[in-house]
Amino acid sequence: MRVPPSPRTYAEAGVDVTKVSEIHKSIDRILAKTFQTRKGKFGQVLGVHEHYAGLIDIGNDYALALHSDGVGTKVLVAEACHKFDTIGIDCIAMNVNDVLCLGAEPIALVDYLALEKPQPSLVTEIMKGLQHGAVEAGTAIVSGETAIVPDLVHGLDLSATVIGLVKKNRIITGEDAEPGDIVLGLRSSGIHSNGLTLARKLYPLQRTSRSILNELLTPTRIYVKSVAKLLRSGVRIHGLAHITGGAYSKLKRIGTRARVGFLLDNLTEPQSIFSKLQSKGRITDREMFRTFNMGTGFLIVCPSKSEKTIRRLLPESRRVGNVTDSLEVLISRKGRRICVESW
Repeated sequence: MRVPPSPRTYAEAGVDVTKVSEIHKSIDRILAKTFQTRKGKFGQVLGVHEHYAGLIDIGNDYALALHSDGVGTKVLVAEACHKFDTIGIDCIAMNVNDVLCLGAEPIALVDYLALEKPQPSLVTEIMKGLQHGAVEAGTAIVSGETAIVPDLVHGLDLSATVIGLVKKNRIITGEDAEPGDIVLGLRSSGIHSNGLTLARKLYPLQRTSRSILNELLTPTRIYVKSVAKLLRSGVRIHGLAHITGGAYSKLKRIGTRARVGFLLDNLTEPQSIFSKLQSKGRITDREMFRTFNMGTGFLIVCPSKSEKTIRRLLPESRRVGNVTDSLEVLISRKGRRICVESW
């Protein structure tokens, strides 16, 4: 039997980020009609759309940030490893890291666990991960839902919804970014929870070594403690970006608001899992930086005068690039400049 060729792009693996973006725009157009539903003093939707989270005015100079996300096909890696005590950490991370990008600190979550059949021991392991992640993020899991849906789910699916709190005058949208600003990066823990559909096609779960599976299963890093320290300090920040689905094209959310671009010419060396994936699939540099975090999971855009304070508060932060007027995201790697996204 002829073995089909390995996919070389995320789209060939089944996830077309461009089409997903088009779906998001269609959803936004439809659901924007609900923004005027609330006519009272509280609950008004604030004008931040197509960002990492939505914002609701709750009065007394505060806004709530709301966001939902899941673990995606990383649950299949957990099933292959028969190890379920870490995907809860991923679920927390994917939610809390996103609300941080608006300057909000996460305060509470609710989870949703869908199962093919009741499995008490499996649920216990998942809850251990959720608990660990929530404690790390300094937030509470106040409720949730467990659904047994055998005709809908084969195995399990895990997601959550988070709310965060931010003063309205401290909301960070990215619109203040300007050429000359610098970009600082925070290291990722590995592949996190994005690009697993492509990774799994390159490394079929039933025929892959346990060491590779463990690398794929490494939990997503939670950035709350690090970034919240900056938010509480009052240091000037112009933009925050969680490098998740679409990877560095996520910077478009800042770039289109401020009409700026980015040159990232000093990113950290990616962990070994990324070079293994790239070599295995003969994937281009551009595709790698549009699909995976490549070793850097969170970006901080700030005026150059803020760098010294941020580096003092977060010694691990690294200057990875700067803001330009090019209206594109450029990655400099091995002497070449790669255009990841433009607008």
